[in-house]
Amino acid sequence: MSPPTLQKWYPHLQSPVVVSAPMLGVSNGKLAAAVSEAGGLGFIPGGSSFEKGSVHYTALSKSLQDATERLAPKEGELLKVGVGMITCSPPSFPHFETSTVPLLEGYRVSALWLFAPAPPNHEGNSIHEEFVKKVRGRGEWGQKVKVWVQVGTVAAARQAVRDGVDVVVAQGVDAGGHQFAAGAGTVGLVPEAVDAVQEEAGKMGREVVVVAAGGITDGRGVFVVAHESDAQGFKKKNLINANDGGVSTVKSNFHDDIQSTTIWPRFYDGRGLINPGYIDLQSGVSMDENLKRFKEAKESGDMSRMVTWS
Repeated sequence: MSPPTLQKWYPHLQSPVVVSAPMLGVSNGKLAAAVSEAGGLGFIPGGSSFEKGSVHYTALSKSLQDATERLAPKEGELLKVGVGMITCSPPSFPHFETSTVPLLEGYRVSALWLFAPAPPNHEGNSIHEEFVKKVRGRGEWGQKVKVWVQVGTVAAARQAVRDGVDVVVAQGVDAGGHQFAAGAGTVGLVPEAVDAVQEEAGKMGREVVVVAAGGITDGRGVFVVAHESDAQGFKKKNLINANDGGVSTVKSNFHDDIQSTTIWPRFYDGRGLINPGYIDLQSGVSMDENLKRFKEAKESGDMSRMVTWS
């Protein structure tokens, strides 16, 4: 029996295929390399600021160096890790071509994961098509690297194929962290997305892989708590102690609002552990008062109101 397409592209992969997502603030070069060493495919977060000297660019450079040192690829071989980009910051896009793409090419990463473009404009244009073009224009490496796009709806899956991607990551709303605000559960989304991707790819004579994501794991597969993870200690502890995710987590914009995170359009929200701040909000405490309590707790060293994405 011939191996599935994904394992043809990445011969080191073992079955079942395990992929660690490019979680900003959690993943890094050491974690991604460890996952790939174990027979999975690890991703490094590239963030949303692509210009040289930015915090995200600097961290990405360091992570790529760490992964290269650990995996020691042979001359001409692609690095067995990928890099993920948050794409909802259009002003940063010009720097992607001039700064980030040369960095990715220099380290010869084997995958580029794109997620969270701003909602399509009235003309239906997708910025991800532009990302794909910039990568494909980089000669031999640009033709070898595989472009992944994370989606949360069937329509977005179809658009991703039209944009020229190789892998569609169909993420259900069961997932932790940031995701489409409106969508279906993984079990409902993935089969329909597979059919849609096959139809669109067939029209173009292309082969596009679908990877399922969103709640398909248990405590033994949570990369956030790994030794190599950058997650803060209290977050690791919270995740280890959490159970029954259906009632101990909530999908909401509250987590970004309480942290004053402004990058995400309302098109996206996120799943996190329910904490005292969210309980207060549901009890009628105003957001202004909640923010005050959040700040006071943080300043006193009380981490109970901090956000733990789950």
